[in-house]
Amino acid sequence: MEEKQSKKRRIFKKLKNKYRLVILNDSTFEERFSYRLSPLNIFISFLIGMLLIISLVVVIIVFTPLRESIPGYTDVNLRRDLTAMVLKTDSLERVIELNNQYLNNVNMILKGEDPGELIDTTVNADLTASPNNIASIRKSKEDSLLREYVQREDSYSLNLSKDSPSDISNLLFFTPLSGSISNQFNAKEKHYGIDVVAKKNEAVKAILNGTVIFAEWTVETGYVIQIQHDYNLTSIYKHNSVLLKKVGDVVKPGEAIAIVGNSGELTTGPHLHFELWKNGVAQDPSQYINF
Repeated sequence: MEEKQSKKRRIFKKLKNKYRLVILNDSTFEERFSYRLSPLNIFISFLIGMLLIISLVVVIIVFTPLRESIPGYTDVNLRRDLTAMVLKTDSLERVIELNNQYLNNVNMILKGEDPGELIDTTVNADLTASPNNIASIRKSKEDSLLREYVQREDSYSLNLSKDSPSDISNLLFFTPLSGSISNQFNAKEKHYGIDVVAKKNEAVKAILNGTVIFAEWTVETGYVIQIQHDYNLTSIYKHNSVLLKKVGDVVKPGEAIAIVGNSGELTTGPHLHFELWKNGVAQDPSQYINF
């Protein structure tokens, strides 16, 4: 027992033995640097240095964006956002599925057919229910009342189409361009519209709701825009300097669609050539629109 203790004391004493690290000039043997150390001091210094390096690496990984460059490491915020997106997507899929079936049932009711089962997607509906439980939802009292109302309304329906007005004079047209008429409508001379002279850079406006079906440059009439309206009506605007709409655009009455101009070969000055057609027959615009 005493031998073991004495051996430990000798080892500990060796660790505490002092040594001197001296750096000399190789030519003059002049002492440049000296430092007293021991094996114990070297071990402790090495251990402290390693702890400092490890602490620095941990701080960099935890508190800086550098951690995202480590293979296999995912940003915490990204994981949280992805989880939230997955949950929202799942909820939206269920809502869309219920709404689609509800709309299909309503569509069948409006057609006078029996949907069999109606899905209630009101605010109080259980949107978290499993799709397998949809079949268990039965017709409601409101469903029966809705079908009775639709059938009652259909029995009085006159089934009027958009072509029902036989006289377009009953329609309210918006003036496409305010000015003086320089050339009247004359079908015999194949002048299927009227020419309206106005101030430079005046806006040309749509006469009714409609959809642009033509908006291009032509050699004879310059920039032309054509709009298809309800009741098989078509309006044409020619000799514009600029077109403000393109094919497929939906326009409203009074909405600017072009700028009056003097484009094309068949023109003698800035004006708008305006045509109004119904069922493929040219109409005299001055009979329906006050310029």
